[in-house]
Amino acid sequence: MLTTDFPAGSPCWIDLGAPDIPATAAFYNKVFGWTFQSAGPETGGYGFLQLNGKTVGAVGPLNEGDRSTWTTYFLTPDVDAAVKTAEQAGGQVLVPPMDVMEEGRFAQIADPQGARFALWQAGNTTGLDAVSEDKALCWSELHTSDQDAGFAFYKTLFGWRVENFEPSPGMSYRVVSTAEGDQQEASFGGIAPVMDESQPSAWTPYFAADDVDALIAKATAAGGTVLMPAADVENVGRIAWLADPNGAPFALIKGEPQQ
Repeated sequence: MLTTDFPAGSPCWIDLGAPDIPATAAFYNKVFGWTFQSAGPETGGYGFLQLNGKTVGAVGPLNEGDRSTWTTYFLTPDVDAAVKTAEQAGGQVLVPPMDVMEEGRFAQIADPQGARFALWQAGNTTGLDAVSEDKALCWSELHTSDQDAGFAFYKTLFGWRVENFEPSPGMSYRVVSTAEGDQQEASFGGIAPVMDESQPSAWTPYFAADDVDALIAKATAAGGTVLMPAADVENVGRIAWLADPNGAPFALIKGEPQQ
């Protein structure tokens, strides 16, 4: 499960590019009760999404030509070395390594199937203040056009381990874990096929929800859409996929995913 210990190779941060930061923050406030805290005038509108004073994500301006989406950051001890490894493994550098004030060092990559993610080398900030609790990040999931190639890339980059899991007959799912520690305890996400050919390969955050259906009602009332209605998945939990008013997908799950 995700913890704020943040071992190397684990998700440590998420942020959202949005065309209208105040409106987007207002949507997530209505759904999750998150509040927006500006990171300062020098950050171009970027700010932190907080729950009970703890940072659970962030939102910033949308780059021209990009679609609104959540970006998952993975912790690495050396961003520059990781970028070189990613390039050698077939990844594309979208944003080269750069320092984020004194907080850390960052780069953005697209994997060989086109899924975007970020690398984070900790400075003053290692990661989110809260994970694996109600209304906070609890799981990260890659939907990809090629599961085998997708996992091979991240194994080369982070040393991830994998366990095959079949949540329903005929469904292929890979549970991924960081390189160190007990494999089940170190699991933090999964790799699944794209739902259909029109879906781009992408990472999607799952937020823990004590009441999935209540949050769906709040999201739709606030202008969000349901991409996958709530459903109970044996040995996993109750899951739903939503999109915010800008089209950025995210998922809800009741209970921590279990294998």
